[in-house]
This record gives sequence, structure tokens and C-alpha cells, in this order.
Amino acid sequence: MCATCGCGPTSHHEHDHGHSHGTNHQKTGKTIVDVEQDILQENNLLAARNRGFFEGRNILAINLVSSPGSGKTTLLERTLTDLKGTLSFAVIEGDQQTANDADRIHATGTKVTQINTGKGCHLDAHMVLHAVQGMKLSADSILFIENVGNLVCPAMFDLGEQERAVVISVTEGEDKPLKYPDMFHTSTLCIINKTDLLPYVKFNVEKAKEYARQVNPSLEIIELSCTSGEGMQLWYDWLKSKVLTPA
Repeated sequence: MCATCGCGPTSHHEHDHGHSHGTNHQKTGKTIVDVEQDILQENNLLAARNRGFFEGRNILAINLVSSPGSGKTTLLERTLTDLKGTLSFAVIEGDQQTANDADRIHATGTKVTQINTGKGCHLDAHMVLHAVQGMKLSADSILFIENVGNLVCPAMFDLGEQERAVVISVTEGEDKPLKYPDMFHTSTLCIINKTDLLPYVKFNVEKAKEYARQVNPSLEIIELSCTSGEGMQLWYDWLKSKVLTPA
């Protein structure tokens, strides 16, 4: 069970409503009332605070989400290396345990903070707020928030980001958008990664794009390979297009 949101054997979505359900057990003559609380209310308030801070300092916050092993950290490593000196970056790394990914980001010379969630399966706005308070972020910069590898719970939690980019790899099924629609519905960009492996795996890129747009017709999609570099310029152009030029 997630120590943060309480998701477990019972469906996560059964615990995010601000109303109660009454169940009448006629055989026992008892009525059981489940009193539920909107667990996202406080998170959304803190997310709005984060967003205001980012907007006030002209910081582009991007929430990177995916299942484990899709290549988020490798994407960041190459991006931070290739665009060093062009744009200003900082990174928040989210994992249940270890600082392995933060160490990889630190090796690029980028400011990074590690958040270990323990039993938690996602980052939330309070974690990001706490991390940002200790980072001294530069104005007119890009903040990457690499979320915990999970295509379910992170979809529910607004961190205050301006963009949410979901990363899938060709080593996964092309039906990921249909299996995890909330994540793709709440994202603004879908990155199809590891395209250099297409000759060796059964992955239909066009089907994956079709399924993603069934869930979210306005979703932008970029195909790339962090290994070969193919498509990386499209990603860099997208980043630059989202950065606001300071007045």
C-alpha cells in the first residue's frame, strides 16, 4: 500500500471523492456509512502555490512520467549534456529508494535534488515544494521533475508543472495509452523512446500514436532514440518553444 495516497488492493479511485456512500446491510439491520475525504484538495492547493512560484520566476516545470525502464533518466542525461550552456536546468529526481539517478544527473554538472518516497508510489506537490525551497532555482530556467516510475498514481497528482511529458519505449506494448488512459489524458507530450530498437521488437509506432490520440486528441508526440540521437532535435526544439523569453 502507498503510504502517501493509500492506494492498494482497493481501487485508488474509490478514495478520491469528497462525498460519502451509505451501504444498507439488510440481513444484519446495520447501515455502514463510509466517510471519505478529498485527498487531493491539499495537494492541489500546494500545486497552485508551486505553479505561481514557477510562473513568477519564469521557470518551465516539466513533470516526466513513465513506467520503470522507459529511459527518462537517459533522456535527461543526454538533454542536459547536449544543451549545456544553451539553457539553464535543474532536476528533481523521484524514486522510492537510492540516489542512483540523482548521481547520474549530478555527473552532467546540473543542480539536482533527490526525493525518496519510501513506500510512496508517486511525487506530490508538497514534496516538490519542499525540494524547491532548498534548491535556489535560477529564473528563466527549466526544471525537470522525474517522477517515480508508475503510470497510475502520478496521473492524479498535480505538482504545479506547466507541462507533463509521458515517456514510453518501444520495448513496451503499443497499447499502453489504452491501458493507462489517465496518464495520457493528463499529459501534453508523449515521447516514444528507444526507436533504435524497432528492428528487433514487435512495436507498431502508428498504432501507439493512434491509441494515444484516442485518449488525448491534442497530445503532441515525438519519436526519438537517446542512443542514436535520432529525433532528439525535435525534443530540443519542443523544449525551446516552451521557454518564455523574459521581458
